[in-house]
This record gives sequence, structure tokens and C-alpha cells, in this order.
Amino acid sequence: MTRYRFEIGGSWDGGPLLPGERARIELTLGEPVRIGIEATAYGDAPPPAPPGRCDGLWNHEVVELFLLGSGERYLELEFGPHGHWLALRLEGRRRLVTSDLALDYAARREGDRWTARASFASALLPPEPTAANAFAIHGPAAARRYLAWQPVPGEAPDFHRLALFAPLARARRPESNDG
Repeated sequence: MTRYRFEIGGSWDGGPLLPGERARIELTLGEPVRIGIEATAYGDAPPPAPPGRCDGLWNHEVVELFLLGSGERYLELEFGPHGHWLALRLEGRRRLVTSDLALDYAARREGDRWTARASFASALLPPEPTAANAFAIHGPAAARRYLAWQPVPGEAPDFHRLALFAPLARARRPESNDG
């Protein structure tokens, strides 16, 4: 198993964060793939749907992980503090292949923090994952905050700028072992 840690510690364009505004994602590649999340809870309203798979989750408080493989094939994973999630497989920038993906997900809020755990079959990963980025979004429309592991500067936040993803090895945890 190989483990990675994504510390979301800057704004989408590389600017500083507000106090307490960090999020962390732990990724373990194996069978199954496992993800752990720890983030600040901002109290945004939950999506108007029961917990589980939720289209448009990016419009709510969310932590996201993008895993990029060969041929611009990538997996977009979104997780919310109220038990909602979304998994999308894309090929080429923003070209959806399928959203009919399955994973196990549970989230728990405690005070001003939330944690979550997800797992899914490694077959959902893009082939030869080599790059990644991670994001967190929160706040009402007028004061919406977009945070990133690796900045994606430009005129507006665009999390699908694949050329700005960082090598996955940059997030590798030293205590990882392959085997």
C-alpha cells in the first residue's frame, strides 16, 4: 500500500488562508482504496437531498480530490460533512464519462471540525495515476471560499486545469511502504 497526504493550505490562486481554514486528505492506494478527511466545519446548509450520492455537491461545503492518470483520464471525488458524496470519471478536461460509480462513505461532525472515511474498488482509479490536486470549498455565494493543495491561478477558480496538478509523488508520506 502507498499512502499520500494532501494538506490544503492555500487559496485556489496561492493566497493565504483565514485562521483555521485548512483541510487534510489521506489517500491509501490498495484494495480497496481508502480516503480519510479532516476539515473545518463551516456550518453551510446541507444539500437538499438525503445523505449519499449527490449531484452538484460542489455547490455546497465540500472537500475534493482529483486523481489524474494517463490520457487525461481522471477521477473527481467530492465529499461533504453531511454524508453526501459524488464520484465522477472524466476523460479530457471536463468531459464526463460516467457518474455511476459506487463507494462507501461516512462523515461525522464534531464542533467546528468534521471527519470522513471513504473506500472504493481500485478499478475506479484512472490508469497509471501520476498527478493529483485537492480542494475545499465553503461559504455562501457572495463570500464563497475556494482552497487548494496546489494553486490553480487564473481569472477564476477552475479545478479542472490538469496541467497544474502536481505529481502524486509530492504527496507521498515517508512512512509509506509498497507491498
